Amino acid sequence: MPELHPTQSNDLIELELTTMAHGGSAIGRHEGRAIFVPYAIPGERITARITQDKGRFAYAEGVMLLESSEARVQPHCPHFGPKRCGGCHWQHIDYAAQLSFKQQIVVDQLMRIGGIAAPPVSAVLPSPLQWQYRTHVTLHVTPDGQVGFFSADDQPQHIVPIQECHIIRPELQDLLECLDLEALKGSNLSHIRLQVGTDGEERLIALSTLDDLPPSVEIDLPLSVSFLAADGRPQTLIGTGKVHYSIKGRTFQVTAGSFFQANLSLTEQLVDLVLARLALQGKENVLELYSGVGLFTAFLAERAAFVTAVEGFPTAVDDADSNLSDLSNVTLIEGLVEDVLPELDEPFDAAVLDPPRSGVEATALDALAALSPPKIVYVSCDPATLARDAKRLLAKGYALQDVQPLDMFPQTYHIEAVATFMRA
Repeated sequence: MPELHPTQSNDLIELELTTMAHGGSAIGRHEGRAIFVPYAIPGERITARITQDKGRFAYAEGVMLLESSEARVQPHCPHFGPKRCGGCHWQHIDYAAQLSFKQQIVVDQLMRIGGIAAPPVSAVLPSPLQWQYRTHVTLHVTPDGQVGFFSADDQPQHIVPIQECHIIRPELQDLLECLDLEALKGSNLSHIRLQVGTDGEERLIALSTLDDLPPSVEIDLPLSVSFLAADGRPQTLIGTGKVHYSIKGRTFQVTAGSFFQANLSLTEQLVDLVLARLALQGKENVLELYSGVGLFTAFLAERAAFVTAVEGFPTAVDDADSNLSDLSNVTLIEGLVEDVLPELDEPFDAAVLDPPRSGVEATALDALAALSPPKIVYVSCDPATLARDAKRLLAKGYALQDVQPLDMFPQTYHIEAVATFMRA
């Protein structure tokens, strides 16, 4: 039988794994409490060893696989597994099963955190690309000049060096292979972000340093290089410091440090989902929060009478200003959502939210509910914060109409979802 982790003691327990937790671990129960085990799959029986005892629950490492799930497959990447790279979590799980687990996780989070008895969650829309889909990736730099990801296990600050990555675009793999690791030794670099545009020709490297001072750079490659300060603001060192993405016939400029969806193969479908749930008729006044470089804004403006877009990151606002220059019915407001919302007093027919993984500040949700738009479309990249925010919106008089998850991040536990709320 395959061994999941080397045996180090006889202090083992046997577990039947029953469900998948948000965070990527399978859950079994032992002596009445939940045990979380990474790299295991519901339906499997294993022996495991407790690694962190939290009292009411515990974390464990799998030791021996006694009964395997039919969903277990051979991982693509040699860096994947216990004590190895934490960039992926589910390469050992068949793709169809990954989608099923993600739907179950969204339902579970909305029930447990959101307090919703029967969440209306649809089946997860699959990604057309299960591998080589990421257009950008951030790597950590070790003191000896290697690059990699943090370990996924009990050493969260331990960087696992990598030579290959199977979820990034081939152009980024080429960049990774071209990095002069010898030159990085003894440098003050802390992170290296690799990014590629739609056409594959535009390539960008963004560097962050331990002392927050720009590095000296000599790169003999046809690409742009930028320095990202601690506040995320970029300084272009070589080239333009930008890449461009083509979505639904429009081109979006994205400067180093600005956010854009990593999986282009599903981005158009994501935009279409938002537009379909809004069902705009050309006369609406729409509020967009966390508007970024204007991805949703552009298509909202083509279908609404007016769009007010709020974004807190100055570089993204500059990008949006360029990306939306042909649209006269958009007002861009630079500022934190929680600061701007209380100052707005005009009526809105609908609101679109695309917050970061941390979700929406409670004060911002309250201010949004006070504006009382009849419809809210919430684009989430974390089901736990979506569930938390849904609970608050429901308490403010909204009803959850539907949730459509999308698999923007195959081989990982991360889940994108579009949730629609209506004023009850």
